[in-house]
Amino acid sequence: MSGQLLRSPFPFQQRILIMTQSTLTQQALPVDEQSVAQEELNHLLVTQSETVAPAKDPLTHRDRQIIATIINSTPDQIKTIWIEGGITVWVQIKSGGRLPFDKNWFAARVAQVKPTIAEPETPRQRNDRLSDELEQACRKYGLSHGEIDWLSFSTKIFQDGRLVGFVGCNAEGWYSRPRLYGRNQVADTADRAIAYLGVRPVVAA
Repeated sequence: MSGQLLRSPFPFQQRILIMTQSTLTQQALPVDEQSVAQEELNHLLVTQSETVAPAKDPLTHRDRQIIATIINSTPDQIKTIWIEGGITVWVQIKSGGRLPFDKNWFAARVAQVKPTIAEPETPRQRNDRLSDELEQACRKYGLSHGEIDWLSFSTKIFQDGRLVGFVGCNAEGWYSRPRLYGRNQVADTADRAIAYLGVRPVVAA
């Protein structure tokens, strides 16, 4: 494959292949897809000076995942990204290197990679999902719950007005305990966490 080699300005002079126009023509996207690709790239790029890397970087973790996938690196190594001369995308690595890529090629890769990396769940979406799972489990066991602490997602569980324990969900997963202070029983579902409290499912009449 023909191409033009650009040298990194850093001492190790790592060479990165910049695809030529002839290669890009063979891999060109349809007009509408190319427009989408360009929009995706524009979302990632920070408009700065053509020769100076931006001092501040608004890239999200998902942005870094996309870039890392494209350049075969890891998200924690991606420092920032910008365009030079309207044709070259520069990716700055935290270790000190700068990697150049053809803008059109990079835009097409962003459009290809982005759908494969899921959007991170927002706190509101997480709380809604956990709340729905908790409600379903409570109905199964004929239980009710108190007010939910949305920051820690934890609540009290009642059976006919009697406190039977505490249930919540943290980084380890669902958990429950019969008393306010005590050891948590960790579970993979709200259903199983509630079952650890010693209650039984409601038997349909």
